Amino acid sequence: MKIVIVGSTHAGTAAAKQILKRHPETDVTVYERNDNISFVSSGIYLYLTGKIDRLEDMFYASPEDLVKMGATVRLKHNVLRIDTKTKTLQVADMQTGKVFNDTYDKLIMATGSSVAVPPIIGIDQTNVLLCKNYKQAQAIYASAKEHHHIAVIGAGYMGTELAESYAETNHEVSLFQSHDQILNNYIGPELSNKATQLLKDHGVHLHMEERVTSFDTADDGQVIIESSGGNYRADLAIVCTGFVPNTDLLRKQVKMDRHGALIINDYVQTSDPDIYAAGDACVVNFNPTGTPAYTPLATNALRQGALAGINVFGDIQPYMGTQATSAMKLFDYTLATTGLTYVAAKRDKMPIRHVVFDGPYRPTYMPNPTELLIDLVYNYENRQLLGAQFWSKHDVSQSANTMSVMIQNGNTIDDLAYVDMLFQPNFDEPFNYLNQVGQQAVEQELQLGNDQPRVTATGNWQN
Repeated sequence: MKIVIVGSTHAGTAAAKQILKRHPETDVTVYERNDNISFVSSGIYLYLTGKIDRLEDMFYASPEDLVKMGATVRLKHNVLRIDTKTKTLQVADMQTGKVFNDTYDKLIMATGSSVAVPPIIGIDQTNVLLCKNYKQAQAIYASAKEHHHIAVIGAGYMGTELAESYAETNHEVSLFQSHDQILNNYIGPELSNKATQLLKDHGVHLHMEERVTSFDTADDGQVIIESSGGNYRADLAIVCTGFVPNTDLLRKQVKMDRHGALIINDYVQTSDPDIYAAGDACVVNFNPTGTPAYTPLATNALRQGALAGINVFGDIQPYMGTQATSAMKLFDYTLATTGLTYVAAKRDKMPIRHVVFDGPYRPTYMPNPTELLIDLVYNYENRQLLGAQFWSKHDVSQSANTMSVMIQNGNTIDDLAYVDMLFQPNFDEPFNYLNQVGQQAVEQELQLGNDQPRVTATGNWQN
């Protein structure tokens, strides 16, 4: 069987490895527009702060690795056209200009995403940069060394991390966000307010609810940033306004969502049975709502890519879906999130409530009983867990993983309240903080008169 993989960052690399590990005799061809594979873009800010010495360390696989396994890897090759009816591809060698055709039996689309370039006048100015891939990261690093005042447009993960990086390296930083809170797709207002104050405490100028409308270059070389709140100057502007899926090659040939992301089934298969999709090019099956969602995260891409490499040989291993679990280090705080925020669940008109736990992660008689904030979201009708966000100087990232598993398994606030967790004063209270926030939710339902018999995840009835 001949399998063609288009794109090889996270998903494409994972797919190729699974195919050749399980079926080394398979004819696998990988097409990649860049001259590298497997770049971890989430590590860009670590490079900018000097926490890692070499940007090249952000590659976790090389083309040679795939070649050794038996793949044909064609770097700097751009797929121009795909015809799903004839199973053919038109490909351009970007170095020679030669255009040729190829065929496939099965196709894996791992074309990823691009920075969502907003319709801003002057966005092509030389002192306005985008941030996602290896070459863009190199350009940002080189430019930032020569400039002091950096403007970051967009306060999602990438923009917030960049703002922190530049603040830590003695740059003056202005962060522009069109929304009324930062990280609005990941956390609720309570945690966002804490993150916002932390950025301000480190000297970052925040411009909330200000939409950037144009860029211009002043006579002295500075970039002029025009926004809905006024005009500003900086030495360099970096645009981090989200991502859009790269799926034009299959437009009108397979089903897509409103973002243009490829719709997949439980085996990461598109509406064309011979085409699989993984990573930022496709949706995820989002467990808290039971509906598809566009959530471009490297973790999703790796899992979907591996599953595409398995299921291209048949419906072997179903995709478990995702809770979009993620985390970031912001100065000396850990921010972690999984599932739905309260605001997102309300927007979807779900029957939800939330509780906020605010207390020490371990007994106060221990040294440094660091405070911890947890925002827990649940469905009050069936009591199922829907989401949680964490904020603390203590590393709470693995607690987000625990909550992710519980949401995926359909656990309830009652399960969370009394699930078995270790106690040792070095690590937690006699009831772990996850137990405590679950008990808070149970108590809230008791106060509201919602103490009805219910089925738990184990299938036992309780009163």
